[in-house]
Amino acid sequence: MKTRSFGPGQSGVSVIGQGTWNLELAPRAEAVKTLQRGIDLGMTHIDTAEMYGSGRAEAITGEAIAGRRDRVFVVSKVLPSNASHKGTLAACERSLKQLKTDYLDCYLLHWRGSYPLEETFAAFDELKTAGKIRSWGVSNFDEDDLDEALAVAGKGKIACNQVLYHLRERAIEHAVIPWCEKHGVAVVAYSPYGQMASPALSTPGGKVLAEIADARDSTPRQIALAFLTRKQSVLAIPKASKVAHAEENAGAGEIEISAKEIEQIDKAFPRGRPRSLPML
Repeated sequence: MKTRSFGPGQSGVSVIGQGTWNLELAPRAEAVKTLQRGIDLGMTHIDTAEMYGSGRAEAITGEAIAGRRDRVFVVSKVLPSNASHKGTLAACERSLKQLKTDYLDCYLLHWRGSYPLEETFAAFDELKTAGKIRSWGVSNFDEDDLDEALAVAGKGKIACNQVLYHLRERAIEHAVIPWCEKHGVAVVAYSPYGQMASPALSTPGGKVLAEIADARDSTPRQIALAFLTRKQSVLAIPKASKVAHAEENAGAGEIEISAKEIEQIDKAFPRGRPRSLPML
């Protein structure tokens, strides 16, 4: 599994990680087994949030990483409604309890809310000083949000920006990815399959993915992930609730997509015109 840097001062994070949104809907034993299989295959970057299943996804993650904590890079998120200074500190403690760990590798503001960024970021800094988190970042931030965040936080503090990114939603390529690359902020792609079980193989674009996959003895989903993570700044966190899906996702972590393949996929799934940041 390829690894990449994750913001200032952090490296060795798996380019393909594991998301946990809605994972609590799967049978718990199977969900735990799937996460553990992913870890064994090198997908050691695990993303969760207090919002996911009202903490149940964090609890599943905690069970999966028991005895493996030193091998994984765990990310969780605070809800905007909890992101006051005091609320952020309390939310982090709840997440740590659910995850049964002493620290988070990264802690994110899930999206912008009514609390000033100054409050949330001050709490993040306090948590980092206390050793409760090792880094912090943001999620669902557009270019103007990132400008404001940088002005508040200062250089070298924002580890990542987690955003919606899949083949039919490439808006972040216009401004968000270039901004993050300029400032050394990792881009983490959530929902990289676009809420679809497979990348619509009946469409012209899907047929392009299938042709490339056949030539490489891989799958269209793996090619889609390889395309999305073609830049050194981008990592992806697909969710899997079955072991077979985790194994398929992990296979994308070794694919080096060619310039010709990039051109083919780019033509099949055009990024469109610049527009505001999409989110789920």
